[in-house]
Amino acid sequence: MSEAPSTSPVCYRHPSRETLLRCSRCDKPICTSCMNDAVVGHHCPDCVKDGRRNQRRALTAFGGSLAAGRAAYAVRGLIAINVLVMIASAILGGPKAIAGAGGFLNLLGAGTPVTDAGEVIGLAIYPDGAVHGIAHGEWYRLVTAMFLHYGVVHLLLNMSLLLQIGTYLEGRLGPLRFLALYFLAGFGGNVACYLMQAPNQPSAGASTATFGLIIGIIIMNRRLMLDTSSLMPLLITNLIFTFTIPQISIAGHLGGLAVGAVAAVVLVHARLPHRTIKQVVGCTLLFAVLVALAVWRTAQILG
Repeated sequence: MSEAPSTSPVCYRHPSRETLLRCSRCDKPICTSCMNDAVVGHHCPDCVKDGRRNQRRALTAFGGSLAAGRAAYAVRGLIAINVLVMIASAILGGPKAIAGAGGFLNLLGAGTPVTDAGEVIGLAIYPDGAVHGIAHGEWYRLVTAMFLHYGVVHLLLNMSLLLQIGTYLEGRLGPLRFLALYFLAGFGGNVACYLMQAPNQPSAGASTATFGLIIGIIIMNRRLMLDTSSLMPLLITNLIFTFTIPQISIAGHLGGLAVGAVAAVVLVHARLPHRTIKQVVGCTLLFAVLVALAVWRTAQILG
């Protein structure tokens, strides 16, 4: 006599395995190897995958990625870039890039080849007789200057501030919005140097960007109705250093502060609906204004 075939259901992924378990979402039979515990019953692998695909990302109060912001990838990346540039300056500039002597800038290691090639300078004739500067077509200096430092002390001061307040800001804004604030403030501070300093006066450093972060965290915390009293001494102390220590770029610091404030207002006060579009448009318009000012300054110098 032939044996009657089994009528028990089999797992939809493993036809050789009989099972009495079913997915509580799609009702497909699943074996113990395929079942995934759920709040109610079990889910099959397909339903789990579909749920992950349709799950909304956790966002910050301003539309950024909450998980990525807490990881502080942007802050770590910026610090790594600045340190690598400093190492290149030390290798190409020798001992002077690390210690130096005489004057605030020389104390911090001014005059290294890397710094000379990327600092903000309007138009100047270098010791080798070559003409350099933004007005000479070297527009990249408005960006590269925010990654250059006049020695290790200068670097450590800026990176410690970036780590301290940048990590908090990135956690609240998300990495992309944090980077937008950082780069707009740094670029704006360098444009201010170009506009207000003598064409042959050099400047460099991440402090244009960090000043934007300081005012940015104050504006953001006010928007979130958080206490800002502990942040005001930090801002005031940095402003005192700006106006009292010789050879610090006042224009760069105040420019980064002003542009950072505008960028922060755009990022934290944009509201739904279409919040991200409003933030992108606002930051783009701010960048366009800065570029227009740099173009005007170029025409003024060359004219």
